[in-house]
Amino acid sequence: MKESQNQKTHSMEAEPVDLKDNLVLSKRPNSLEPLIELKGVSKSFGSQVILDQVDLTIYRGEALGIIGPSGTGKSTILRIIAGLLPPDSGEVYVLGKKREGWVDDIADPIGIAMVFQQAALFDSLTVTENIGFLLYQHTKLPPQKIQALVNEKLDMVGLPNIGDRYPAELSGGMRKRVSFARAIMPNPENPRETPEVILYDEPTAGLDPIASTVIEDLIRELQDSGKGCSTYGIVTHQDSTIRRTADRIVFLYQGLVQWQGTIEEAYTTDSAIVKQFFSGSIEGPIKVAQ
Repeated sequence: MKESQNQKTHSMEAEPVDLKDNLVLSKRPNSLEPLIELKGVSKSFGSQVILDQVDLTIYRGEALGIIGPSGTGKSTILRIIAGLLPPDSGEVYVLGKKREGWVDDIADPIGIAMVFQQAALFDSLTVTENIGFLLYQHTKLPPQKIQALVNEKLDMVGLPNIGDRYPAELSGGMRKRVSFARAIMPNPENPRETPEVILYDEPTAGLDPIASTVIEDLIRELQDSGKGCSTYGIVTHQDSTIRRTADRIVFLYQGLVQWQGTIEEAYTTDSAIVKQFFSGSIEGPIKVAQ
């Protein structure tokens, strides 16, 4: 979603907003299983509070969009879900099991993968070496088996026969797709590490509208194929990406979940904060510095 010219030239102020009256809760069928639950999660960097006792649930098989103004903790919450960043307080549950370890000590019952905004590929490695990196480094699988798995994932993201190329030889959209292939790589030696949930951090940032459409379609295809991750969370500002990849929306602002609901509710709600975000107006409860 494109920002207005005024938004590009102003930064967000941390002024308190009371929007509890606008909270809309998406009606989730009882049959849906919570895969990941954040309970009372808080995170600060120095004196700046990024997340303030946030509760959030990702259900099996859903596409959760996490939106809100810049600098409101969206990427931070993805990193906490992925286990890359510990919260200051609060608890994270994966398949009902409280997470005890973080980063290198993590021992979740299911795999959680993350696709970073800048693709985060190793420039000195080929596409094959990037996608199969963890398998080459941490398994005893023969190179031929890893190559076969890499080729399968490259086919899934629409990039066959590019395994010998380097990231510098790829377009921005191709690098994004290579990072998708890496994120959904299985580990035959340890199936628990095979991703069941994938987290996308601004996957269409910096791409032209056509390349963005390719990525948006791919995200849905991976969910529907049964060969990728059927559950995902996505952080994005782009309107087309929100509309085409999210089923449910969580709106973060000032460290709090200010609103949540279905994608249909997001575009029809009377919530002032959501309406301002989608309109790009500088007038409303989201304050900008002059």
